[in-house]
Amino acid sequence: MGTSARVCTVALCLLSIFSAPWAFAERIKDIASINGVRSNQLVGYGLVVGLDGSGDQTTQTPFTVQSVKSMLAKLGVSLPANVNLQLKNVAAVMVHAELPPFAKPGQTIDVTVSSLGNAKSLRGGSLLMMPLKGADGQTYAVAQGNLLVSGFGADGADGSSVTVNVPSAGRIPNGATVERGVVSPFNHDASLVMNLHAADFTTAFRVATSINESLGEGVARPLDGGSVEIRAPLDPAEKVAFVSMLENLQVKPASAPARVIVNSRTGTVVIGREVRLEPAAVAHGSLIVTINENINVSQPEPFARRGNTVVTPESEVSVEQEGTRMFLLDAGVTLNDLVEAVNKVGAAPGDLVAILEALERVGALRARLIVI
Repeated sequence: MGTSARVCTVALCLLSIFSAPWAFAERIKDIASINGVRSNQLVGYGLVVGLDGSGDQTTQTPFTVQSVKSMLAKLGVSLPANVNLQLKNVAAVMVHAELPPFAKPGQTIDVTVSSLGNAKSLRGGSLLMMPLKGADGQTYAVAQGNLLVSGFGADGADGSSVTVNVPSAGRIPNGATVERGVVSPFNHDASLVMNLHAADFTTAFRVATSINESLGEGVARPLDGGSVEIRAPLDPAEKVAFVSMLENLQVKPASAPARVIVNSRTGTVVIGREVRLEPAAVAHGSLIVTINENINVSQPEPFARRGNTVVTPESEVSVEQEGTRMFLLDAGVTLNDLVEAVNKVGAAPGDLVAILEALERVGALRARLIVI
């Protein structure tokens, strides 16, 4: 079996695996989310101390020295204005985290710490207390703790070095304490809006129909192809129980639109299960031109009075025409038929892209061709 045949066979196996779940219903919680119930991004600037000489080079990162002086001043340590600090165990870092929905003060969240300057490694360092702020500039959490760094690096005296993973970034599990929660519209609105993860009019209609059949007529109505409005109780306890029943209802999502995705960088081709073809005839063949350059040396006979040694290039050009074969595609053929036909002519995945583009040009490809 050739390489192209193996690639297409694997594609068919993957298609059979991933297309099977579409025949079964899914829970609403797996295909939609409640509007306004989301996480929020937090970010902050701080210092990591206790490094083993792998911190920022202060001559190239003056903001690290400024941060250290500002921190010491707040702690009551005054330094002369003209002092030049030579720090090796300190690194300026950016810290970011996600504040989950319904997070309350006192709870902890994980944080990620990344070097901002030219520190070689954050291994063994400790993050000093620093605030994490949201997009509105308010402080929502405070982070501090010892870093867990999976990366490792080592340098030799001759300039050689070995680096495993990324030593300039790490995480602190439960490294931030929530100081302020985000107000959610969940407990204040008389209705809920479910947003589909993949907008589709058919799926939105089926979600509303499933809710009305289970919880009563008129409870849900689709707003558009991506949202469904649902009447909900005002009491928080009743609303939580209502959403618990709601998100476990079963809905059969609509089939995805017919698409062919081509990754121009990797050559990956993914063909959807709804792709169909109109009648078309396809011929596949290629012309292979090979050019070899040989260098020869022309040298005069021994004791010859005339003549010079010269280099004489010699080119060999050969042309090979592969056998061109044509195959016929009937109306309404499926992905399986297309892959089998391509296998018969021995087309590689790159040739498959050219065939699909040509089929779209002549109007025989009943799908949207997307190149990413």
